[in-house]
Amino acid sequence: MSTFDVELDIGGMTCASCANRIERKLNKLPGVEATVNYATEKARVRSDGVETPELVAAIEAAGYSAWLPAPADAPSTSLIDGGAASASSPLRHGSDAAEGAAGRSAADRAARVLLRRLVVSGVLAVPVALMSMVPVLQFDGWQWVALALATPVVVWGALPFHRAAAVNARHGTATMDTLISVGVLAAYGWSLYALVFGSAGRPGMHMSFTLLGTPEGGADEIYLEVAAAVTVFILAGRFIESRAKRSSTEALRALLSLAAKDASVLRDGTEHRVATDELQVGDVIVVRPGEKIAADGVVLEGASAVDTSLVTGESVPVEVAPGSRVTGATIVAGGRLVVELTRVGADTELARMGRLLEEAQTGKAQAQRLADRISGVFVPVVMALALIAFGGWLLAGASLDMAFTAGVATLIIACPCALGLATPTALLVGTGRGSQLGILIRGPQVLEQTRRVDTIVLDKTGTVTRGEMTVREVVVAENGALGAPRGASGRGSGAAPGGDADGDSGAARGTCSDAPPGAAADAGVAELLALAATVEEGSEHPVARAIVRATSGGAPRADGFEAHAGAGVQGVVGGRAVAAGRLSWLADRWRVDTGPLTARAAALESQGATVVAVAADGVALGLIAVADTVKPTSARAVEEFRALGLTPVLLTGDNPGAAASVARAVGIDDVRAGVTPAGKLDAIRSLQRQGHVVAMAGDGVNDAAALAAADLALAMGDGTDAAIAAGDITVIGGDLRTAATAIRLSRTTLGIIKGNLFWAFAYNVAAIPLAMFGLLNPLLAGAAMAFSSVFVVTNSLRLRRFS
Repeated sequence: MSTFDVELDIGGMTCASCANRIERKLNKLPGVEATVNYATEKARVRSDGVETPELVAAIEAAGYSAWLPAPADAPSTSLIDGGAASASSPLRHGSDAAEGAAGRSAADRAARVLLRRLVVSGVLAVPVALMSMVPVLQFDGWQWVALALATPVVVWGALPFHRAAAVNARHGTATMDTLISVGVLAAYGWSLYALVFGSAGRPGMHMSFTLLGTPEGGADEIYLEVAAAVTVFILAGRFIESRAKRSSTEALRALLSLAAKDASVLRDGTEHRVATDELQVGDVIVVRPGEKIAADGVVLEGASAVDTSLVTGESVPVEVAPGSRVTGATIVAGGRLVVELTRVGADTELARMGRLLEEAQTGKAQAQRLADRISGVFVPVVMALALIAFGGWLLAGASLDMAFTAGVATLIIACPCALGLATPTALLVGTGRGSQLGILIRGPQVLEQTRRVDTIVLDKTGTVTRGEMTVREVVVAENGALGAPRGASGRGSGAAPGGDADGDSGAARGTCSDAPPGAAADAGVAELLALAATVEEGSEHPVARAIVRATSGGAPRADGFEAHAGAGVQGVVGGRAVAAGRLSWLADRWRVDTGPLTARAAALESQGATVVAVAADGVALGLIAVADTVKPTSARAVEEFRALGLTPVLLTGDNPGAAASVARAVGIDDVRAGVTPAGKLDAIRSLQRQGHVVAMAGDGVNDAAALAAADLALAMGDGTDAAIAAGDITVIGGDLRTAATAIRLSRTTLGIIKGNLFWAFAYNVAAIPLAMFGLLNPLLAGAAMAFSSVFVVTNSLRLRRFS
């Protein structure tokens, strides 16, 4: 049987050790190589001889569930195998659709059940805690009411923990679930024993508290509030975690949603609207201005500017003409195109990017939660100590009541009340403060990476720069026939009459960024810009739009407007024949003498600008340089990254000139230009192979795979949905300084969590010897946990003052 790849959805995992157990189970099968991702709840398997049903059976034998994703709603499987399984591949079975449909809604059902458990358990646990802790509320028989309210919480609310603990026990392991289950059942079991066989059930009983119990004491106290509160705290933490994990697949969904839903296919000279999944290689489609190209292909007829920003992230459109290759999901900005399709379905560039994204997510090292790592050792040790205490007192001749008291007190002191609060409270306060600062942190697994990051890779367009074309500079030719005098420099140019600041003769230079030309000192610059805007008004090209936006109040449309795709536009303005476009087009078509402007145009283009030359009645009037502009906060953000110990790297698909210009402006030394989306992923992995822990900040679809592969992904919130969904941290808005703040906040939150975990254990562990020697009233165990919980919450609230 041939080797095949398959991806399976996994159900029932509760911690990273579950993923490790499934992975070990699968890799024991002959000819199987498997990786299991706890965050995405998926297993990627390469099998040589073991069919899919056997893989599913092995996972189910380990105590978990598995199913194939449905092709329609989980396109990852079809992307992996290229859209169609071979005859020998066991990827397709008759029941796949049913299994996939069940699997698709499994995560949503689990989240709803978890939320319902949390809400119901919380409603029942609150009165239990109040009655147990406030003596004035302890009416006659209150303890039996508390038992009635706490029982559903312990039995039903904590059922997921009990189930997981049972699975762990069958495999001879212990995890966080074991600790929770044992602690909850110990507190509940002792309370039930004290109520039924002790004196806690007597009418008029009130809770009393002593720091140190006597060897004979303990059977007159109940700890139902401990059992109920622990369950609610842990359920709250699990619900937060489930929300973070469910969002891990949204990156791929956002990416695939960019594709066109239908297309106009030319058949026998007639257009037919068909769904994109019906397209075939060789079909000819018609794409009109504003529409998305349905799949990859070659232009047969027409010319237009194509907006590729959704796929490439770059703001400058691409001019296409017959013979040009176009990519699916890009948008036609100008004229009508007729395209012959060369790649459809899973073979398109968009689908390939989806595969890159999935592979990056699956291969991403997942940080195991601190509590799980500690509890892996802590739980069996505490259980062994409880048994030693119980057996030791019996061997010493003590009563069964005394031995049971010592054993249960030892178990209760290990109950993870504060441990359950340690991560969720710090995360809640930290993320709440982050949201006030425009920062969204996906979950606790993100925080550990921020501490180790030493390199930050920055996408250029939309991250360091604005991602929108604007007029950067206007150059007026000295011999141009404008109505205003020439030879005076524009605002901020530093040029002298007869030449610009750079020594170019025959031109006067002006600048224009966000300010309207009326604010400039050079009237010639303003008149040139207004003349160009008038003739460009009829064009939908992004460069033309930038020129029009730069004029105050817009511009009228020229008479006799004509657009020449990829070259320029022409029209009649005030009786003058005006043309604006490429310098070579003016020279070749209009016989304009462009020599005096050639050097300046080349200099501007070397800096990454798009240069538009303007002529009237055959005379060159000047140049307009249009380019993306650096955000005013980017340079300061780079300084803050360096202060955090991070080395910045600029990574872009743009040309080297534009990249170098931006890097100089913000103070970055390491620049990597002309990089494709796959190249960005390779660059991240190359840095990781060199031993760096890499963070990446990006905003485009082309950044999604690299963001997923980075150790820490910072998605700019004004970017695409695919980039945001792939990010570990989302920065709302476009201020790159907020990304630096996000790293500082994450590191601070991680420090709080570590402190919480330490004290959560320290309070309890310190009292274990007292419990074993029978000097600890089990109520003190609950008090220690309550005190540690108060400390943990108070410690977490310090994050509210983060600035």
